[in-house]
Amino acid sequence: MQPFNCIIVGGGLGGLTLSIQLAKQGFGVALFEKETYPFHKVCGEYIAMESWNFLKSCGLNLDELELPKINQLKVSAPNGNFLTHQLSPGGFGISRYKIDYLLLNEAKKCGVHVFENCKVNDVIKQDSLFTVFTNNGNFSSNLVIGSYGKRSNLDIKFKRKFIQNKAKGLTNYIGVKYHLKANIPANNIELHNFKDGYCGISKIEDDKYCLCYLTTAQNLKNNNGDIKEMEKNVLQKNPFLNDYLNNFESLYTEPLVISQVNFSNKTQNENDVIMLGDAAGLITPLCGNGMSMAMNAAKILSELIPQFLTNKITLDKLIYLYTYKWKSTFGTRLWAGRKIQSLFGNEFTTNLLISSLKPFPFLINNLVSLTHGNSF
Repeated sequence: MQPFNCIIVGGGLGGLTLSIQLAKQGFGVALFEKETYPFHKVCGEYIAMESWNFLKSCGLNLDELELPKINQLKVSAPNGNFLTHQLSPGGFGISRYKIDYLLLNEAKKCGVHVFENCKVNDVIKQDSLFTVFTNNGNFSSNLVIGSYGKRSNLDIKFKRKFIQNKAKGLTNYIGVKYHLKANIPANNIELHNFKDGYCGISKIEDDKYCLCYLTTAQNLKNNNGDIKEMEKNVLQKNPFLNDYLNNFESLYTEPLVISQVNFSNKTQNENDVIMLGDAAGLITPLCGNGMSMAMNAAKILSELIPQFLTNKITLDKLIYLYTYKWKSTFGTRLWAGRKIQSLFGNEFTTNLLISSLKPFPFLINNLVSLTHGNSF
């Protein structure tokens, strides 16, 4: 097989949208995904409006999907005190199950070679060519993009620094997700705090709601590793979550769970493999903007990679330009996300913070604007 121009490891929003943009420019692209589409992911399913035009450029007719438009934020403290705030321009709701599958079909239409149920075990560069080792054979490429999500066996293989660090602070969280039948306003995204965590809920397609929460691994350990016991003893101390978890109908037999979620700083390049999306840097879910960041980074790469593949710039120059643009575009968001997250979690400080912010909507607006960007 002739080498691909670009191999993308991981078929999330960043990987899929990048593959479409490159294939539209005539490059040979392969995308490897360890799962089989469509599938669910532990993810809050609110996407900021800044991504709307880019998704349309990838072939999605979003207007026809009649997705819920979300422009109202509600935040509660563990004691039940809450504030509301208008979001402008806000966002829209769609499940990863649906949007990933729609983008997959667009990628195939554009000529992307998609390998599903294909796990990448290693990537090795020799001279100017990469070899990608998978459970379905070995493939070669001029360039490899790592777009594989929050944590991967490749992170361990590459001995990435954030993997080597001892689990503590922002490095040891779990995420839990449900789809529900719920009774809250369709234009609301709600964020409900509890001890050492927070829970978001918002509407997606087909009158369903996504409820997803993040908490410390210690919280789960303190409750005998039992999700339901933890929800009863910790989450349901918040009166809103007590109501929702008791009265809203779950559409899952069991919730989806992911462990070892890590918000430490990451690099945008490892062994000349360029990182994209969560593999490059993970914003706290509290800020609700990780999916937009992944697609924005894909757009940046889709403008830089062709220069490398047509020999206008070297690989070193590509990595330098991408790292610079990535940090200048997302550095403030990630910093603000970590700072905002540090304000929540502790029951006393969260209760105090909500009470203090409530009379000052301009401060809330400033916090929201720090974690969102312009249309791209």
